[in-house]
Amino acid sequence: MAKLSERLNRLAPSATLAMSQKSSEMKAQGIDVINLSVGEPDFNTPDHIKEAGKKAIEQNFSKYSPVPGYPDLRTAIVNKLENENGLHYTASEILVSNGAKQCVCNAILALVDDGEEVIIPAPYWVSYPQMVKLAGGEPVFIEAGFEQEFKITPEQLEAAITPKTKMLILCSPSNPTGSVYNKEELAALAEVIKRHDDLYVLADEIYEHINYVGKHESIAQFPGMKERSIIINGVSKAYAMTGWRIGFMAAPEWITKGCNKLQGQYTSGPSSISQKAALEAYVASQDCVEVMRQAFEKRRDLIVSLAREIPGLEVNVPQGAFYLFPKCSSFYGKSDGERTINSSTDLAMYLLEKGHVATVGGDAFGDPDCFRMSYATSDDNIREAMKRIKEALAKLK
Repeated sequence: MAKLSERLNRLAPSATLAMSQKSSEMKAQGIDVINLSVGEPDFNTPDHIKEAGKKAIEQNFSKYSPVPGYPDLRTAIVNKLENENGLHYTASEILVSNGAKQCVCNAILALVDDGEEVIIPAPYWVSYPQMVKLAGGEPVFIEAGFEQEFKITPEQLEAAITPKTKMLILCSPSNPTGSVYNKEELAALAEVIKRHDDLYVLADEIYEHINYVGKHESIAQFPGMKERSIIINGVSKAYAMTGWRIGFMAAPEWITKGCNKLQGQYTSGPSSISQKAALEAYVASQDCVEVMRQAFEKRRDLIVSLAREIPGLEVNVPQGAFYLFPKCSSFYGKSDGERTINSSTDLAMYLLEKGHVATVGGDAFGDPDCFRMSYATSDDNIREAMKRIKEALAKLK
């Protein structure tokens, strides 16, 4: 009998994409669904960046690009890291990939051997544990729930480390919670990491510029940590360029060389046109980034205030990204007379089918008590979505 590989059977499908697909199917049937399930800015790519893409087409940048990315883009990323983050890299320590998602997967596949452990704070982005499994590694979860602002402590990290631990994955600002680690918190985690040889941190900083508490802090800034850090970032969120598929890794050269070898065998270099657009994003004025950040902050304030008016939800104030991750476990065991809510996934499905609002259950992110809403949408959509959610939840007794 034909069967898929064990490697593939180890993986679970993406819950965020599944909810987005289901909401699209309902929309196709003529149902007015508000989609808060997908993590994508609703802004268009800024015009000057689009123009750079058009110019690249006209200038016939239509050949294979170098596997690690064009030298001018890698140099622009070096300058970005120097000017914005105070981090000193060379172009040979930068690898450009088909989105930050490929960068994360490259790093895990390049560093993690069969049976090695990767520590993942929960809640987590849905793809982290799946990528670790793909590499033959073992995901080890540290629970950091609502009460501790979804952030792990140094004590929790120390307790989770074993002789098999190879990597910690740290996402700040976080998907799905919007939590941001401050400088002191990162410094304390760095001290733990440095006590253990051959332990690396994958710092997913893709939401760096969607930050409501001031300057972004990177764990690579601390003495002895640049050698241990793999920074992942890209243009998707800050510049509303999700479909352009450009991400980058900044890491010690032996790691970027290894990932270059890997990428050379399974995708080669990223889109030539997209790279030229990304170059413009990094070298031109950053005013567009701040305009979008301010809009997201306004929406954050709006969705938090509306969610706090819904009886039964516990709501914190996210410090970055564009997600709200409220605690909803008070609804478990309740029913509208037709269906009973037993989990966050049940709740998300109920809100989609009865309230016509697409969200994602926290089960998929490793926190069964919460659910995720993306507020990367208009103020009007947020107001209407929260009205529908409030009405739907009021029917649960």
